[in-house]
Amino acid sequence: MKSPLLLLLVCLSFFSFSARAQKRKMPPKPSATQVYDSVQQPAVPLGGTEKYAQFLADHQRYPATAMQQGIQGTVKVSFVVEKTGTVNEVKVEAPVAPELDAEAIRLIKSGPQWTPAKHRNQVVRQRVVVPVSFVMSPGSETVVLPGKERPITTSAADIAASAHPDRPAVVAPDRPTQPVGGTQVFFDWIEKNQQYPLLARQRKIEGKVLVEFMVQTDGRLTDARVVKKLGSGLDDEALRLIKTAPKWEPATFQGKPIKQKMVLPVLFQL
Repeated sequence: MKSPLLLLLVCLSFFSFSARAQKRKMPPKPSATQVYDSVQQPAVPLGGTEKYAQFLADHQRYPATAMQQGIQGTVKVSFVVEKTGTVNEVKVEAPVAPELDAEAIRLIKSGPQWTPAKHRNQVVRQRVVVPVSFVMSPGSETVVLPGKERPITTSAADIAASAHPDRPAVVAPDRPTQPVGGTQVFFDWIEKNQQYPLLARQRKIEGKVLVEFMVQTDGRLTDARVVKKLGSGLDDEALRLIKTAPKWEPATFQGKPIKQKMVLPVLFQL
C-alpha cells in the first residue's frame, strides 16, 4: 500500500504537468496594433459585399482622359479596416494608369464603413484588397472622317473602308477631344448645374447615367443619347446637361479638327 505522502506527490506532479500543458495550448492574444492579412472572421462592408460592389459601380467616375485614350483595367487597392470599422492606409497594389489609380483610391475612401474583423474572439485590424474595374462602353474612341478627307495611311480600317468610299472612316486621333479647361472643370460644371429630379429624390435613387454624344469639329456636343438608364427623370436630366454643356476642344487628325464620339457618366448622388 502506497503511503499518503507518495500519493500526494503523484497528484501534485500530475496537476503541475496538466497546468503546464494547458498553458502551452493557450494561443497568444492578438496584438493591439498588428494588421492581419488572414483572420478567423474577416471584415465585411456594412450591408454586405453585393451592396458594396453596387456602391463602387454607382459612384465610379470614369476619368475622361482615360476614356479618350481607351485605357481600361482593374486597379487593386489595399486598405486597413480599423477596429472601429473605418478605412485607413488606402494604397494601390496593382496600378493601371494614374487617372484610374486616383479614382480607385477616391472610391474606396468614400465608401461605407465595415464591420471589423475578429481573431481569437478579439476585434482586430485587417488588411483588405479590393479590385476596382474600369470598363469602357463601346464607342468611346470612335472618330469619324468624311470620305473625301480620308487619311493617307495603311491601317486595316482604311483598307476596309476603301471599298466603300462614301462611308465615314474610323481612325485614331492625333489629339483626342477634351473639355475646355480640363476634365475636372467639366465635371464641376455638371455638378453645379445639375437639377435632381423630384421623383428620383423622393424614391432616393442614386447612380450614374451613361450618355453617348458626338463632339463636333467646332466643339459642340450633339447627338446625345442614354446608353445606361436609371429612370425616374434622371435620364432626361443627364441628356439636358450634356446638351447644354460648354463646348469641348475638338479632336484633331493631321492638324485638322475631326468629330469624336464619347461616352461619359453623369453621376447623381443625394
